[in-house]
Amino acid sequence: MKTITQLIINFFIVTGLAAQDFAINQLENSPRHHEWVPVEYDGRTVYSFVAYPEVSEQAHTVIVIHENRGLNDWARSFTDQLAEAGYVAIAPDLLSEFSDEYRRTSDFPTSDAARDALYQLDPDQITADLNAVKEYIRHDDATTGTVVVAGFCWGGSQTFRFATNSSDFDAALMFYGSAPTDAEAVQNISVPLHAFYGENDQRINAGIPAIEELMSQFNNTFEYEIYDGAGHGFMRTGDDPNGSAANITARNDAWERVKRIISSLE
Repeated sequence: MKTITQLIINFFIVTGLAAQDFAINQLENSPRHHEWVPVEYDGRTVYSFVAYPEVSEQAHTVIVIHENRGLNDWARSFTDQLAEAGYVAIAPDLLSEFSDEYRRTSDFPTSDAARDALYQLDPDQITADLNAVKEYIRHDDATTGTVVVAGFCWGGSQTFRFATNSSDFDAALMFYGSAPTDAEAVQNISVPLHAFYGENDQRINAGIPAIEELMSQFNNTFEYEIYDGAGHGFMRTGDDPNGSAANITARNDAWERVKRIISSLE
């Protein structure tokens, strides 16, 4: 007969509530300053998580666009990791004010419910939210004014899309998201786009040749790496100490590349 303790452990495993313990530990043990800020524009509020580095000079800024289940613990922990590396990082909750009942990701009863809601968002609202967050953090006195946008999975796709709609930032870091296929949209991209792919993610990787050709056609900077043996979402699963060796290696290699790219910006 199973003990009460074992039943509780099994409950957490089945529901996935223990899946991000490593992310929670990152946040709870961080010495850096975190805060929630309401980014307001046109009568709308975008709740955003900000992490500040412990540095003596102004720092570059990174906007983190979450995966397709909303602003979860891992997205916030990655924001803190960026601050640990010396950058001001902000992660907007793009499910902010979804409805009167669900005002932010944490209000949804399950991550599936958050995911379903995310795909109901107006694309133009997403662009407007990101523009508002960009302007908010760019004018923070702790920043240099240099802004990088980084997104994962659904957020990777939104990073690519944002680059087609906004030129007023400095670089895009796109992690295993689908790329736009409309030539006119791609032609609008003016920021350098750096992509990160897992080898075992053909659903996404099948689109690489087409976007590579389009980006080349319009002389847009498109540099990408495909990480051996890694699957979709390797930045998150590779953060987990219990993740596969391939995903952990890919995450670590990609992380070093992220820092090189951001540090190279003037």
